[in-house]
Amino acid sequence: MTGPASTGEPDGAAMRARVAASFGKQGLMLTLGAALGEVAPGAVEISLSPAPGVTQQHGFVHAGAVAAIADTAAGYAALTLMPPGRGVLTAEFKINLVAPAVGDVIVARGRVVKAGRTLTLARAEVFALTNGAERLVAMLTATLMAIEGRDGVTD
Repeated sequence: MTGPASTGEPDGAAMRARVAASFGKQGLMLTLGAALGEVAPGAVEISLSPAPGVTQQHGFVHAGAVAAIADTAAGYAALTLMPPGRGVLTAEFKINLVAPAVGDVIVARGRVVKAGRTLTLARAEVFALTNGAERLVAMLTATLMAIEGRDGVTD
């Protein structure tokens, strides 16, 4: 996706609108109460406020919810570098849970490591924020596939 010909850089407002429109269609993110944060070329942030509906038996945010926001942040980071009309699907991911996800807010920061025409490698780091201090709780690596020409799959 390119913006003005003079810079070759993605148009920030259009990129954010594209990601926000797609994010708004994700029922799981709505169910989790996740929110879209910063959107930049190759980088997306998603936050989750801990609530009883996303915790496990010890009161920590469930690993499934942590993985979901990490995967989504990585996927949308990849989408920011894809041309209009292409969608993105996760082909695989691996997550390391390094500490319990407990805090005021849980934030996943996805970043593209290497973008290709078909496959993109991305990572996400997930942090628990408490009183402004960040603590790493998970790291995810993902392979994402660009798709186009499939019914129901666009941006």
